[in-house]
Amino acid sequence: MRRADRLFEIIQLMRGARRVTARSLAGRLEVSERTIYRDVADLVASGVPIDGEAGFGYVLQDGYDLPPLMFTRDEIAALTAGARLIRAWGGIEMARGAEEALAKIDAILDDALRTRSRQLQVHAFGAQQSDETRAALDLIETAIEARHLIQFTYRDGAGLGTQRCVRPLGMWFWGKFWTFVGWCELRDDFRMFRVDRMTALNEGPAFKPRPGQSLRDFYARPDPGGREFSREREV
Repeated sequence: MRRADRLFEIIQLMRGARRVTARSLAGRLEVSERTIYRDVADLVASGVPIDGEAGFGYVLQDGYDLPPLMFTRDEIAALTAGARLIRAWGGIEMARGAEEALAKIDAILDDALRTRSRQLQVHAFGAQQSDETRAALDLIETAIEARHLIQFTYRDGAGLGTQRCVRPLGMWFWGKFWTFVGWCELRDDFRMFRVDRMTALNEGPAFKPRPGQSLRDFYARPDPGGREFSREREV
């Protein structure tokens, strides 16, 4: 659990309770009591009205609520433009998530910022993005997170097709097409693939990280995203 999520949960667990001990909070959140002590001290320092002390228990004062999420005008412009870009060029699930995010942002804004968001004249169109490519993007993104192999047929710039089994590591958007980088079992090396040239894509079993085959190792190479890999080096 991220620390920000844990702090939020501490406030939620204190809400409506008479007194909550550090031990009970630690048990619920699966952390040490020392961690709870530090978290509560940080919450108090940030202005959350918590009474009590270590060894005695904590009480959240009545009437306290989390402050509403606020954005600046520039942040609204960035979030709206980014969500529209993903809605146009992302995967099917990515696009759905972007649409839902835009609706949630719209729901919490005041009238002035809501008007700013709706009137933002920054748009993206994804007419060149096929449904097959959109579905592939979702599958690759899921496989990267879950550390699952992906298997597919790949056609290079000359139209030559090969069967690939790859450990997916990361994705990039280049303005008109997506690529992903991974450790290719066929070439026994890093390779970058254009997603729109992939067919018969399937998610395989889980893999365990190996030394020298991580995204960090890829970045450590000279010019990892430059000329060498932009041409996919399919040899």
